[in-house]
Amino acid sequence: MSAEPRAENDRPRSGRPTQTEAARLTDRIRRAAVEAFLERGYDGTSMEAVAQAAGVTKGTLYARYPDKRALFIAVSSWALTRLERAEPVLEPLPDDLAASLTLIARAIVARSLDPDLVRLSRMAIAEADRFPEFAASSRAVTWTPRIQMIIDLLRRHEREGSIAVKDVEIAAEQFFAMVGAMPAWLAAYGLHRAPEAEEAHIQHAVDLFLNGLLVRRDSVA
Repeated sequence: MSAEPRAENDRPRSGRPTQTEAARLTDRIRRAAVEAFLERGYDGTSMEAVAQAAGVTKGTLYARYPDKRALFIAVSSWALTRLERAEPVLEPLPDDLAASLTLIARAIVARSLDPDLVRLSRMAIAEADRFPEFAASSRAVTWTPRIQMIIDLLRRHEREGSIAVKDVEIAAEQFFAMVGAMPAWLAAYGLHRAPEAEEAHIQHAVDLFLNGLLVRRDSVA
């Protein structure tokens, strides 16, 4: 009687998997789990369904993740980090505050409209009470680096005397909200502005923000 084929492979194999094989298997499990949680929610997803979607046995899945909670926490953090690594490197122009803020604003809006991030954000909101660490991780991975970039930019120009700001961190968060909050809110409901309208909002936000920060030489002469 021949052995039953394993779910992880089309052919019987002996010994431990290679590092490459193990990494591919883990990646397949992660992708299947993320998709299942996004499509069915936490309560509607079972370990058995994830194993079946990934093409692995339940034993293989449980060997990596002891329960559904551990699986959810691990793969949601992985999904957020993977999206962040896929982002192009943003290089502001430190000597040109307006141009740098415009560049950062466009990146924030693009991030807010990213379909995968929108889906993950919905899941973070839906599961915030049960998994507060996921909501915190979502903010830390997706938004904090951009807010820090704004903080660094403002501090440089404050040292140079071109702007006056009472609290740089508050100002950075407010600029972030000015450009990113509405696009993210609209995207959560499947709504999007036309690109030219989005650009007009960005330019208006940058102008309004700078109007409150720039030092007017005639007023300090």
